[in-house]
Amino acid sequence: MHSYQKLAYLLIAVPSAYVAAFLPASSSTSLFSSFVAAAAPTTSCASSTQSEMPKEQSIPRWYQHEVTITAPSRGCHLITLDVNKAIKDDLPNIKIGMANLFIQHTSASLTINENADPDVRRDMEMALNKIVPASWNHDGTFRHTMEGDDDMPGHVKSSLMGPSLNIPIRNGRLALGTWQGIYLNEHRDQGGWGGGHSRNIIITLQGTS
Repeated sequence: MHSYQKLAYLLIAVPSAYVAAFLPASSSTSLFSSFVAAAAPTTSCASSTQSEMPKEQSIPRWYQHEVTITAPSRGCHLITLDVNKAIKDDLPNIKIGMANLFIQHTSASLTINENADPDVRRDMEMALNKIVPASWNHDGTFRHTMEGDDDMPGHVKSSLMGPSLNIPIRNGRLALGTWQGIYLNEHRDQGGWGGGHSRNIIITLQGTS
């Protein structure tokens, strides 16, 4: 800012009674007007530029789906294709967002792990069985044993692995890594009171387009 512009701002802020103390009476009015005119275009131009800048608009999107998946047996099962099929119509509408998957059961769980070698899923099941062995139903470790040897271990495994997942959405796709897949972990032989292995999963998508 030039010195005369600074002086103009100073003069605007100072009561007119004091202007005469700084400038001769014959020239105070004309000089004051000149200073104000010199400063005004700069302020006006900046305001005009800011008001005319385009603002990018993003539209919030929310979708929810429920999918029922039947696990063929106890163990860890890859369900990425099932999830993508359930949300294929809405997922492309979201540029940046988050997908939440929530399983509505206490003896099954969700996790993310390798999607290539099926031995990984077999080894995951073996590891879970060693972490929470069925023998705890008979050695006094567990009291909740009336529903079978796979029931209470299934509850523990469900809490260890977790009932939900959050996956980022990027440019209309789940932002999974190259070797990442979504697992449905079925922890029971009989599938609970239902007599099978059908599991309900709620999928909620949120983000902007």
